[in-house]
Amino acid sequence: MGHVTTELHSTTTLVVENRRLRRRVTDLETMVLRLQADNDRLAAAARDDALAVEDLQPV
Repeated sequence: MGHVTTELHSTTTLVVENRRLRRRVTDLETMVLRLQADNDRLAAAARDDALAVEDLQPV
């Protein structure tokens, strides 16, 4: 089943570590969303540039 402790110090340490990890996960999720938005914006700009180049090509 694993090790279960009733030691207050260990419990407090686990609570602090759990909070830190949850905050880090939230920060990483925010970063992923920002990077996805940046990627979408850059991909759209690249498509627009490609269309502009196609428009300049002689037929």
